[in-house]
Amino acid sequence: MTGIEILSDKCVGCKACLKACPYDAIYMQGKLAVIDEAKCTLCGACVQACKFDAIILRKEEETQKDISEYKGVCVIAEQKKGIIQSVTYELLGKGRELADRLNVELSCILMGHNMEESAHELIFRGADKVYLVDSEKLTHYQDEPYTRVITELINEYKPEIVLCGATSIGRSLISRVAINLRTGLTADCTGLDIDEERRLLLQTRPAFGGNIMATIICPNHRPQMSTVRHKVMKEAEVDKTRKGEVIKKTFPDKLLASRTKILKAVEEETEKINLTEADFIVSGGRGLGCPENFSVIRELAGTLNAAVGASRAAVDADWISYAHQVGQTGKTVCPKIYIACGISGQIQHLAGMSSSDIIIAINKDPDAPIFKVATYGIVGDLFQIVPALAKKIKELTR
Repeated sequence: MTGIEILSDKCVGCKACLKACPYDAIYMQGKLAVIDEAKCTLCGACVQACKFDAIILRKEEETQKDISEYKGVCVIAEQKKGIIQSVTYELLGKGRELADRLNVELSCILMGHNMEESAHELIFRGADKVYLVDSEKLTHYQDEPYTRVITELINEYKPEIVLCGATSIGRSLISRVAINLRTGLTADCTGLDIDEERRLLLQTRPAFGGNIMATIICPNHRPQMSTVRHKVMKEAEVDKTRKGEVIKKTFPDKLLASRTKILKAVEEETEKINLTEADFIVSGGRGLGCPENFSVIRELAGTLNAAVGASRAAVDADWISYAHQVGQTGKTVCPKIYIACGISGQIQHLAGMSSSDIIIAINKDPDAPIFKVATYGIVGDLFQIVPALAKKIKELTR
């Protein structure tokens, strides 16, 4: 039985529990402490603070899983309008690497409608098995049916590692699955590794606003679950000679039902060039000095048919909209060429673009951190260098 109780015969009204409660869930009624059950999360802080043993916390005992039963790496595929999203291929690339190091299978869960051809594409990208749940009821993503299906499949096949994209869909979905499975979840990972001796997934993510990189483990529960930021890992290569197994799964309509109904899907208006999918990006930072000077960045971007990016400092200053922000709290990108103009290169920004194939940094400060990750660095005034670069490119492409 789960619950919390204050023993009236032991409570002395010292108010220590009020000060300890982080949720303001305790109040005084005369000289007796009373718990507001609507606010209480059963965190136990008040129990530790009470010196008179006047508070009893009862939690339902959790059945300990036998973690030795869990084997394999599983990727949750994401699709929109029947098209597999590129973040899935990135996860398959890393998932294949992790599975090979653990000497286990790499599986993939795919849900949608008329998705059988796409299931074979996942095998070409590295999956050994694809669990396909194909139903008209799963055409569009909805929290409830997707959560139930994935929970059922994980309970049945018991993978030791589950990876999902840190997209709007992935974040909504996998947190619900983790709760159902009573296991841990590390969000927004930028790096994954394996402790082969203990078979632990080492999950690295920026913490404290990007000021440090934390490595998180889940030693006592399975599966080990992570969401991974888009564009921080390379896509798996296509190998059409690969063989694998597509396992079709069906579930009763009751499991696929949802309390919500999609009335209409409205496409989001986006930039002409999608920042996260762009091969070339030109970004501006605090060194531009004012919003009007982003015209210099746009000119070079237009010459290269590139997307326009920005640092957090430029976005916070209202020089450009948040849709252009690259970094830990913005978009993660992985273009062929990333040109950073007037960007110092704090860790928050580097977390979003350091996977770029080629990084060109333009900054007047020779000690700017951006030069430590740059493939090519140019020390000088961006207002002279960037226009000259745009002019030269125009001459060469005439």
